[in-house]
Amino acid sequence: MLTKWLKVSQYTVVLTGAGMSTESGLPDFRSAKAGLWSKKNPQQLASTFALKHNRDDFISFYQYRIRTLHECKPHLGHMILAKWQKRGIVQNIVTQNVDGFHKQAGSENVIELHGSLRTIHCQRCHQVYDSDLYIHEQFHCTCGGFLRPSVVLFGESLPTDAIEQAWSVAQKAELLIVLGSSLQVSPANQLPLLAKRNGSKFVIINMEPTELDEWADVVIHHRKIGDVLREIDEQLKVEE
Repeated sequence: MLTKWLKVSQYTVVLTGAGMSTESGLPDFRSAKAGLWSKKNPQQLASTFALKHNRDDFISFYQYRIRTLHECKPHLGHMILAKWQKRGIVQNIVTQNVDGFHKQAGSENVIELHGSLRTIHCQRCHQVYDSDLYIHEQFHCTCGGFLRPSVVLFGESLPTDAIEQAWSVAQKAELLIVLGSSLQVSPANQLPLLAKRNGSKFVIINMEPTELDEWADVVIHHRKIGDVLREIDEQLKVEE
């Protein structure tokens, strides 16, 4: 059924969450056993408070995250989505992730709601740099300002332009597919409902149940996203 919907939809939007990244080997924040929640408290370290008052731990935390990011790479699911975009099967990707894997896999029209760990920027002059500088112990801009990761911290609002773009594509969607999101974080968890109210089909592919399962037209649990997308991609090839 999902394969058919992908073929007939004129505007398909994909929303990805932490489950998309964990298949690349990245630890997530919310998993009780493997997530970063069990090792660090991001509400303390990934926060505006730590940025101002606990900078050494703030830097160490993001050095760890950036190093971990460079040890991983996009998985098959990222590659398939990029291919589908090029073929016009998927129009937009909205992501809650900050790993940049969608763009690394070749996707365009990616809306990064929470920013990206791929870059850092100066708090004073806003000059943008590659986040590798953190690994090389460089934390200050040529102007003297502190370089911080270009992600949304606890205590900050999401970028208005990203929210507006996400809202706009959700309203246009004829098919919205959620991949690896618990749908617990606002405003991302409102996007599927917005699309649904406008007549869109709504699909959830997530390892565990979500609070929005009852609203979805199709729900797939306990399966890897990469495996499901590979099977759908093979069906699309057969039906061409």
